[in-house]
Amino acid sequence: MARTKEFDPDAALRSALELFWRRGYEATSMADLVEHLGIGRASIYATFGNKRELYLKALDRYAEHRDAALLAELSAPGPALPAVRGVVRRFAAESTAEHSRLAGCFVTNTAAELAPHDQAAARRVELSWGHIETLLHSALVRAQAQGELPAGRDPQGLARMLLVFFQGARVVGKASADPGRVRDAAEQMLTLLD
Repeated sequence: MARTKEFDPDAALRSALELFWRRGYEATSMADLVEHLGIGRASIYATFGNKRELYLKALDRYAEHRDAALLAELSAPGPALPAVRGVVRRFAAESTAEHSRLAGCFVTNTAAELAPHDQAAARRVELSWGHIETLLHSALVRAQAQGELPAGRDPQGLARMLLVFFQGARVVGKASADPGRVRDAAEQMLTLLD
């Protein structure tokens, strides 16, 4: 008869995500995970696989939750351009908020730490960025169709520009103690939507 798990795998994955997000992949040891999750090494391996597999599952979880929230923001009924502006300002605020600034974005952190030499991590980063770009593009196309965005603007180019801004804002916000740097850049970015 198979033993039942003595821990909640979903809660353990959330806990692993928190630790990886705060410390990064390389700086998190298996011993750190055992201590932080409060479960044995064998249970971690049996449920999630090795450290890399656990990290990738945590990254998937992060992207699922973050992308769902972004979808809800950008696809709400009504005018689309205020939603896009709200997302830009939210990213800027989150990038400079003291409680989240030092952690940065888990996808951005993965892009910098693992993507250059880990194909599975790089694929997940590209999928996440592609999804964000698609959500932004759809909202901007809708804004243009509703007359909120001038006809001469390129929704695809703007979506890519915003994606790159979001990633850069996360890096600058994490490394800089000057929140005005990101906020001012966000406001300048928004003038391109006029």
